[in-house]
Amino acid sequence: MTVKYRNLFEKALGMALGENNLEKIQQITVGIGGAGGLGSNCAVNLVRSGFSNFVIVDFDTIEFSNLNRQFYFYNQVGKSKVTTLRENLLAINPAIQVEILQERIEEHNVAALFKDCHIIVEAFDQANYKKMIVEEYLQSEKFIVSASGLAGYADSDEIKTHKIKENLYVVGDLSSAVGKELPPCAPRVSIAAAKQANLILQFVLNNL
Repeated sequence: MTVKYRNLFEKALGMALGENNLEKIQQITVGIGGAGGLGSNCAVNLVRSGFSNFVIVDFDTIEFSNLNRQFYFYNQVGKSKVTTLRENLLAINPAIQVEILQERIEEHNVAALFKDCHIIVEAFDQANYKKMIVEEYLQSEKFIVSASGLAGYADSDEIKTHKIKENLYVVGDLSSAVGKELPPCAPRVSIAAAKQANLILQFVLNNL
């Protein structure tokens, strides 16, 4: 089997991962709920791992307070997160396909947003959004990767992977909530996002 590389970056990935593995990866569509610290950094890791089909949902715009942990830059403050994240991801691999939806995830639309995705990344700060995504898709065949507990700058080894069900994993220490004493900081947020991406890579290469 010969993979038709769309650019030199994909050719380099094929050499590193193997053509069969890259073909598996590129057949997957990943839905990402939230384009903040977790979602933006997880997306970066996935693109660098060969994933090329995404649906990214977030209603927010970039603020200066986001730059300490999210994959955005000073001159992008004030812009739409999903639009800007797509631009930043295309700068890594211009061949990828990124569908963006600048809207809130609500009970009336959550079922439709990720219906065509094989994998869902739950990357929200607020518990109600986390709960909504997990409850909507838990009984489906979709692989779900969530996160809980990654605030502050405590021991990063406490950020672990927890298998909840066959199709649901949660990354984090399950306890550290963002607050005045526990601000969201780049190292632990980035570690959790990378663990989410690695879970997805493992799942695709080992199970599909």
